[in-house]
Amino acid sequence: MKYQDLINETFKVMENAYAPYSNYKVGSIVLSKDGRKFYGVNIENASYGATNCGERSAIFNAYSNGIRKDDIEVITIVTSGNTLGYPCGICRQVLSELLNGDTLIILANKNEVKLTNMNEILPFSFSSEDLK
Repeated sequence: MKYQDLINETFKVMENAYAPYSNYKVGSIVLSKDGRKFYGVNIENASYGATNCGERSAIFNAYSNGIRKDDIEVITIVTSGNTLGYPCGICRQVLSELLNGDTLIILANKNEVKLTNMNEILPFSFSSEDLK
């Protein structure tokens, strides 16, 4: 697979997750078209609402460094779970605004890999167009 090295790297990044409550680790990398990588992991908090998911950490890292949706080649999201970890509702909303709908999203765990995009994950998203 073209992105196997990136997936492997994302599993290494995942080990930096702070997940003392769920013990469910998530790692994510945003790869820009110019080859830069932006890392993210889930960071839990005893006040669960203050928790941040791995994919949001990665996309916020990318945007904080000047990357925008047209600059993104792929985002990987890997989990320590036994099933694929699709983005939660909040992450889907964030990614629907900060990624192009057809940007490659790679989901993986120790058992499988799935290639998808936001158009498949959230086909009827609420966007800035709805506010006009």
